[in-house]
Amino acid sequence: MRGNILSILLMVMSILNSTTVFGQDTSIKKIGILVAMEKEYNLLTDIAKDNQVVIMQCGIGKVNAAMACVEMIRKQRPDVVLTLGCAGGNGNELSLGDVVVSTKTSYHDVYCGEDVSYGQVQGMPKLYESPVWLVAKACKISGRVVPGLIVSGDWFVDSKVKMGNILSHFPEAKAVDMESAAIAQVCYTYNVPFISLRIISDLPMADEHASQYAGFWNTVSKKTFSIAEDFVKQITGKE
Repeated sequence: MRGNILSILLMVMSILNSTTVFGQDTSIKKIGILVAMEKEYNLLTDIAKDNQVVIMQCGIGKVNAAMACVEMIRKQRPDVVLTLGCAGGNGNELSLGDVVVSTKTSYHDVYCGEDVSYGQVQGMPKLYESPVWLVAKACKISGRVVPGLIVSGDWFVDSKVKMGNILSHFPEAKAVDMESAAIAQVCYTYNVPFISLRIISDLPMADEHASQYAGFWNTVSKKTFSIAEDFVKQITGKE
């Protein structure tokens, strides 16, 4: 009996001393933010002054994103990795300027045979899931926020045909980009919590020749990317 009581007390002490409570890390000391393009990076100069935040421009595409994420994790050791940028929306319930928060990510351009799901790298999960607590925090940022699946691939999706092909495999996808899944795979491998925030810059199912995407960059402002600052405040408790 005494041994059982001692075991229970040790378990309680372990829980109380843990930095993790119900899946939520309560000791976020450093946040790593990855963006693909220089113009995205330049819109985050204010948040870069926060000593809890490390921002890196990775370059466009899966390989660039993965290399940069590995380098960030090894050198900076962030407690959380966020990728921020723009993406094409599925066109169903999204509007330009909405923010999609990744609940899950996958590749739309990977096929490893019939033994695994479309989009799945053999030996890796079918979908990379973002922690529930991170999704909950991200959904509190300002603006219209839509949680859901983000799919990634080395295509610039500038036509209905391309978007239609992607949605035929992933009809539930909310947004399409070129980096999120690669970063998610690296974070999965290194056991670092990951989330992606994507601002909808265009709706390929209702656009031609990426005209909406070009218009997005003609009108984008720092305020558009202030979601990164909102997110940092949400997970650090800073005002």
